[in-house]
Amino acid sequence: MKIFEIGTGYTSIPARMGAATEIVVAELTNSMIKLGEDVTIIDIMDKNRMSTTLPIREVYMPQFFSSTDTKLGVVHKLKRVLYSVSLTKTLHKIIRQNKDEKIIFHFHNQYNLFFFLKLTSKKMLKNVTIGYTVHSYIWFGKWEEIKNTIAKRYFQEVYCCQNADKVFVLNDIVRDMLVKHYNVDPDRIVSVINGVNVDVYNDEVADRNEVDILRKKYNLIDKKVVFQVGSICDRKNQLGTLKLLLPLMKRYDDIAFIYAGGIIDSDYANQIQSISHNEGLEKRVIYMGEVAPGKQLNNLYALSDVAFMNSKSESFALVIAEALSARKPIFICEDIMKSLVFWGRKEGEGIIRIKDSFETDFERLLKDRDYYKEMQTKGRNFIVNEFSWDIAAKLYLKAFCEN
Repeated sequence: MKIFEIGTGYTSIPARMGAATEIVVAELTNSMIKLGEDVTIIDIMDKNRMSTTLPIREVYMPQFFSSTDTKLGVVHKLKRVLYSVSLTKTLHKIIRQNKDEKIIFHFHNQYNLFFFLKLTSKKMLKNVTIGYTVHSYIWFGKWEEIKNTIAKRYFQEVYCCQNADKVFVLNDIVRDMLVKHYNVDPDRIVSVINGVNVDVYNDEVADRNEVDILRKKYNLIDKKVVFQVGSICDRKNQLGTLKLLLPLMKRYDDIAFIYAGGIIDSDYANQIQSISHNEGLEKRVIYMGEVAPGKQLNNLYALSDVAFMNSKSESFALVIAEALSARKPIFICEDIMKSLVFWGRKEGEGIIRIKDSFETDFERLLKDRDYYKEMQTKGRNFIVNEFSWDIAAKLYLKAFCEN
């Protein structure tokens, strides 16, 4: 069995930025190789690719389209289409080169699989199993509110789910919608998890010298640091987090809020800065820029005392696992606790629900050192035991082997 993990073409692997799907592809590949599988990543050509030991076969793209684009406009869509067509040609070559092998193509992006299916005959796929993981966050709204958006912007994803041999979902909401509204065979849907690299995300292995440099640079010595990571936009809701923290930051001058991620919406980013300035908190509300996953992000977790997940919608919320793995208790908003019930069930294991008693809960966490250490330990143990990438890889491999 030969497994090919398909990069999305959004940015090259390993990712220089917090691109969640590219992180999934890289980590899943690493774990599958550790488990003895023959795995290769198929990814966009990039002459400036970060150094890696991952086995990667490149798909040709002009260098203009090989760079990362975070502004999801016409050029982004054109790049998706061109990459998907070029990707299909590469995958056809792989099929011809491995006629006597069982081949697994594992896709993570609707454009990629949609064009592959449209440009590939069924006869060519006789020894190929197609897997598709649904990473989109769109599925977490109410049906009447999202059905038109799905019809206009995610019809390709629906087609992918209807035609893949295995559809991997990260929660039951997606499963239920695919079965009820799009007649996807429930026997082809497999529940999986996203994992976290528990060796990388661990505050005990952070670069202490680098952390101290950051602490001095941003005047965070003797500060209680709150950290939120994610693209800067309304969906990630950094502004909501700041508003939650404002009464506490006015009451205590030793609380600082740092946030990191690529700026998707510059007007939204400016609102955060404007409010912090108007409240006289600009020195304690600090944008850390875009941060590379892995060591650099782990250093920011080590710099902080507590993390936040306050998004309006997520498909899995990988940063929760990263924060807990790095021994940082995390406050999670009600919307995420309800929609991603596997996190809600673990309330108290490093996870604290944001509710009306938020200010009291926050003060307790940072003042009661025994309680804080208990939440650190419980959160780390929970992730190591249930959300490592090796555990995630075994779920995928079981499904691939059953087909």
